[in-house]
Amino acid sequence: MAGAKKSTGGSKDKSTNTKASGAKDTKKKKDKGEGGPKRAEIIVIVNEQQALKIIQNSKVITVQDLARQTGVKISAANAFLKESTSKGIVKRVGGYAGHHLYQAVSS
Repeated sequence: MAGAKKSTGGSKDKSTNTKASGAKDTKKKKDKGEGGPKRAEIIVIVNEQQALKIIQNSKVITVQDLARQTGVKISAANAFLKESTSKGIVKRVGGYAGHHLYQAVSS
């Protein structure tokens, strides 16, 4: 007892669904960056006294160690160590490919 097959719509004329060749799309696409709430810029500052105490008490320190011990992100700890290197507070003594070792400059 076979029933009648249902039409899948594949045999319909598709020319009725397409736009005329001269018609233009009047809708404007919304840019992804527009309309949404603006993101707030978050600035994390490393406590300099705490960080310098940690650096003074260790032979060498990495960015990852400093970030873990001070409770900040690695990027903030890296920025602090780079700034301290330029000021002459710490010096880079080893490491490679972004995994550098830093040491306090003896006064």
